[in-house]
Amino acid sequence: MTRARLPGPAAGQRIGLLGGSFHPAHDGHLHVAETAMRRLRLDGVWWIVARGNPLKSEHGSFDERFASACRVALTPGMHVTDIERQLDLTFTVDTLAALQAAEPAAQFVWLMGADSAASFHRWKDWEGIAARVPIAIVSRPGTRVSGALPFVKRFADARLPERDARTLPGHTTPAWVYLRAPGNTLSSTALRAAQ
Repeated sequence: MTRARLPGPAAGQRIGLLGGSFHPAHDGHLHVAETAMRRLRLDGVWWIVARGNPLKSEHGSFDERFASACRVALTPGMHVTDIERQLDLTFTVDTLAALQAAEPAAQFVWLMGADSAASFHRWKDWEGIAARVPIAIVSRPGTRVSGALPFVKRFADARLPERDARTLPGHTTPAWVYLRAPGNTLSSTALRAAQ
């Protein structure tokens, strides 16, 4: 495997990984990242700009999406990475394997909004992702994380109480937590429609 340029040191650190198309990135993404950073007591959040999303037909220009993430991820400790483009990867499970191989001493946590959690069972090897890293799901307006979701059903026994969220990084997998937070209604779809 080619050695990737990572956005910063990770050994021994608690790093949130926020993947997405970011077409474009917006304050809703920042809300997820900042909520997780605070509640999980993360040392940093890496925004992983996807090369493309196999579940979406329109990805837009990678360079424009990367630039939009850089404009939004300005909170100290947040870094935007093009690791998927560097390593010619498309699927989250493969990206996680590459990151864990590169930084085995890091405590990575996968971050996602509740809107992404609703379709998580459609991702390649979604159960393998949950076996690799703990997952934090942050509430998003208009989307509930109900017991009917395939992810919630499959990993019901692995759910941590919200009050124990800070213990998620480094937790034995599978493990996940749902973080309730005041919502941000922005979405990339709505922003593209308004252009």
